[in-house]
Amino acid sequence: MKIEIQGLNKIYPNGNHALKDINLEFGHGMFGLLGPNGAGKPSLMKIIVTLMKPTSGAVYIDGKDIQKHRKELRKMLGYLPQDFRFFTSLKTWEFLDYSGSLAGLRNRKERIAEVDRLLDQVGLLEVRDRQANRLSGGMKRRLGIAQALIGYPRLIVVDEPTTGLDPDERIRFRNILSQLSRNDVTIILSTHIVGDISSTCQGMALLNRGELVFNGAPENLIKHAEGHVFKLNLTPYEYENVKETYNIISTIPVDTGWEVQIVADERPDFNTSDIIPNIEHAYVYYMEHKMHADISE
Repeated sequence: MKIEIQGLNKIYPNGNHALKDINLEFGHGMFGLLGPNGAGKPSLMKIIVTLMKPTSGAVYIDGKDIQKHRKELRKMLGYLPQDFRFFTSLKTWEFLDYSGSLAGLRNRKERIAEVDRLLDQVGLLEVRDRQANRLSGGMKRRLGIAQALIGYPRLIVVDEPTTGLDPDERIRFRNILSQLSRNDVTIILSTHIVGDISSTCQGMALLNRGELVFNGAPENLIKHAEGHVFKLNLTPYEYENVKETYNIISTIPVDTGWEVQIVADERPDFNTSDIIPNIEHAYVYYMEHKMHADISE
C-alpha cells in the first residue's frame, strides 16, 4: 500500500490554518506522526480517514483520491480516534460484534469467531461478557484497537492511542501494533508521546503549527542531536542558573545537589559529560534549537 499526501491544506471557518501545504509519502509498516498539541495531527488524521475534507490538496491511497473513492477506501480502513466512544449498554463482545457488522462481516458464525480471535489478541477474551463501560482505561483502549482491526483493514489509523495508559498497558499496545505492521498492513500512529515513535516506527513525520518540519527515519532525527545532549552534576546554586538558561530533559536529586540532562547548541561551562541522544532528546533539541536556527537563517 502506498500513501501519498500532496499539497494538503486545512483552514477552518475561524481562520485557523491547521495544515499548511503538507507533502508526505510512505508505504506499508508503521509510520509515526509526532508533534505537540496544536500541531495539526487530528486534522490530518480525520482527512486521511475521510471524516473531513481538506481546503486544498489531496490524499491518494494506491493512486486513488480518497475523496473520489470514499466508499471503496473506507472498506480497507480501521480507525481508533483519540476520543473513543462506544455504546455503554453493550457487553465487550457485543460491541465488537456490532463493529464487525459495520465493517461488512455478514456471516454471523465467522464474525463471532473473529470477535473472539481479536479479543484474545488484545487480551480481553476473559472479560468478553463484561459491560464495555466497566472496563479499565487500558482495556477500553485495547477494545478500541480491536474494533479498528475487525474487518481485516489494510490501513489502520490510531490517534493518541497510549494517552492515559500506564507503562505496562503502553508497552502491550505498542507490541500489538508492531506485530500487525509485519503483515503487509500500513499503520499511521499519531502521538505526542515521543517514546511511542522510537519503539515502533520505521518512518516518521514531525509537525509543528500545521507545518511539516521533519520527515524521515527516527534515527535520522536523532543524528541532529548528536553532540548536543549533556549530563550535568550541579550544586543547588548552579541548578537555579541552569534551569533559567537551558532546556532540562530530566532532573535527579543526588547527595551533592542535582544531576540533570539538557540539550544545548554548545557544551555548558559546568561539570559536564556527553550523552548519546535518544528520540526524546532529539525531539526537544530539534524543536527548540535546530528548527529555530533553520527558520532564522
